[in-house]
Amino acid sequence: MQHRATVMMVGLFALLGPLEAKAQAREVLNPPGLAPLVPAYSVAIRSGDQVFVSGMTGMKPGTQDIVDGGVAVQTRQTLENIRTAFKSGGATMADVDECTVFLTNMADYAAMNAVYIEFFPVNPPARATVAVSALPRPAALVEIKCSARLPRR
Repeated sequence: MQHRATVMMVGLFALLGPLEAKAQAREVLNPPGLAPLVPAYSVAIRSGDQVFVSGMTGMKPGTQDIVDGGVAVQTRQTLENIRTAFKSGGATMADVDECTVFLTNMADYAAMNAVYIEFFPVNPPARATVAVSALPRPAALVEIKCSARLPRR
């Protein structure tokens, strides 16, 4: 009976070994120009073969200023910021599996979507778009968060 318990424990450790290694592979990504502006915030996280990008806005890289020009301009800058964050984790926009878009005005959906399509022209990721009463950056009209799975090399 003791032999069986030992074999089971060895088997359990063999299974946990890769899980533990994967958990240790978590890396905080803060690309230049997109440094976090608030405590308890990471621009992106790479965990195993996944990259998670936090909610991004149309902030000009290296500043705390939201770009001027309306929701289309902000959406473009937001997605450029997301592209930069993914690149720091080894992913591309083609690797994105899902996004969530937050709009302060659902009437801006068409303008946001027209720009969004440019970044995901083929096989777009799964997406939800929701209206919110406000975003943390007062001038922000759109915020987008995404996740991607790194391609097998």
